[in-house]
Amino acid sequence: MSVQLATSLKLPLFVKGKVRDTYKLGDKLLIVATDRISAFDVVLPNGIPDKGIVLNQLSAFWFARTYHIVHNHMIESVESQRALTRYSPNHKPFPSSIMGRSMVVTRAERIPVECVVRGYIAGSAWAEYRKSGTINGQKAPKGLKESGALPETLFTPTTKAESGHDIPLTPRELNNLVGSEVASELQEKSIALYEFARHYAEEHDIIIADTKFEFGYADNELILIDEALTPDSSRFWDRNNYIVGRPQASYDKQPVRDWLTSTGWDKQPPAPSLPAGIVSATAKRYRQAYYLLTGRRLPHVFS
Repeated sequence: MSVQLATSLKLPLFVKGKVRDTYKLGDKLLIVATDRISAFDVVLPNGIPDKGIVLNQLSAFWFARTYHIVHNHMIESVESQRALTRYSPNHKPFPSSIMGRSMVVTRAERIPVECVVRGYIAGSAWAEYRKSGTINGQKAPKGLKESGALPETLFTPTTKAESGHDIPLTPRELNNLVGSEVASELQEKSIALYEFARHYAEEHDIIIADTKFEFGYADNELILIDEALTPDSSRFWDRNNYIVGRPQASYDKQPVRDWLTSTGWDKQPPAPSLPAGIVSATAKRYRQAYYLLTGRRLPHVFS
């Protein structure tokens, strides 16, 4: 199984992230989702086959279905040479390897906030709750159990760190950072997006325990940017095997995290290479999440 770990397009590079390579495309941007995978804030030496296609196709799926809640930056998911030729007529052909994993988007002024929404308590929220009875620094109800549904959906924003860990933001800190009106809109739109997706996913045998969104401004309008409701940005659980009080089977990179932890790796670069079995198991989870949510097998043939 081949993986796309890097891109080298004859376009000006806008930014290279842990997973995505973003290029300038005139007054727009071209985002290419590679198969790179990160864990504990470190990019691993080998990737996950089809991961970038899953991220791009799922984001496109959700962008189309949540447009009535908040507009987003997607102009077109790139499935063919013809699609890109419209935006860059003098640059062809583009590598066939970027088809299906790329998206032409509107340029936006990013808001430096990770808009985290939680419907269930797990991960870092569970660890904090066990230690101090709080979630994101705010007092939480007593008697919560691991992986249990929260009494109400929580908006727990963090900073958007360029490197290292994101830092939780209290409501006052968020207001000071972006202003009270923007803070209120970020919370309202994030919760509305999560609730819509949560109900849809439950009908397709997936529990979205938590997720994160990013927003920006384009033509003075708040829009959804980056990715949306993918296994990289969300905690997807198998609804049919869900049991409160324990960690859950998930459709994400948990096998990678578990294996890295078992090796005793100190979580500092360089990271060890993943065994073939871990790569295969993780790829299967990403593809299965796509299938359950869309009802379609992951496409592989792009013109």
